[in-house]
Amino acid sequence: MKLVIIDYGAGNVQSVLFALERLGFKGIVTNDWNTIKTANKVIFPGVGEASSAMKMLVDSGLDVLIPTLKQPVLGICLGMQLMCKHSEEGNTKGLGIFDVNVVKFSNQVKVPQMGWNTIYNLKSPLFEGIKKNEFMYLVHSYYAPLSVNTIATTNYEYEYSTALQRDNFFGVQFHPEKSGIFGEQILKNFLNL
Repeated sequence: MKLVIIDYGAGNVQSVLFALERLGFKGIVTNDWNTIKTANKVIFPGVGEASSAMKMLVDSGLDVLIPTLKQPVLGICLGMQLMCKHSEEGNTKGLGIFDVNVVKFSNQVKVPQMGWNTIYNLKSPLFEGIKKNEFMYLVHSYYAPLSVNTIATTNYEYEYSTALQRDNFFGVQFHPEKSGIFGEQILKNFLNL
């Protein structure tokens, strides 16, 4: 399997690579259009701030390529948020794959949400073998509200989308590469789609 991790300067690339290696898979880290287009599976990681990350995607032309991909694509954390229509963080226009506007948690809760939280309302083969209320590791100040694309839910101040899916595009707000055996199971499920 040709497995590509998109490199655009804002990813948690090393921890994703290590998680894949623990599962027996080798990933190719690249921003080369042809390598990405011909991959069997694509992982779109992300750590950092939305507007500067989006600028890096635009500068490399990846903002044009990513929405056209036909193979399974998994956005992680900021990667998932950039797949949405818009983010309040830096008033950033996203890739528009998910018709969702990412918003900031209020000052009524500690921001960022950092640590372990449960996921439930699981609605995708991505979560095969994962029980309701398993814990996943999250670090984020912005979130995707519930929508028709929601395939997993978490509650922090209120319920929000901890995972999204539309066609071949999947996004998870949590970090599967840092979420232990259940996160690794989700990565395995993605690789088996």
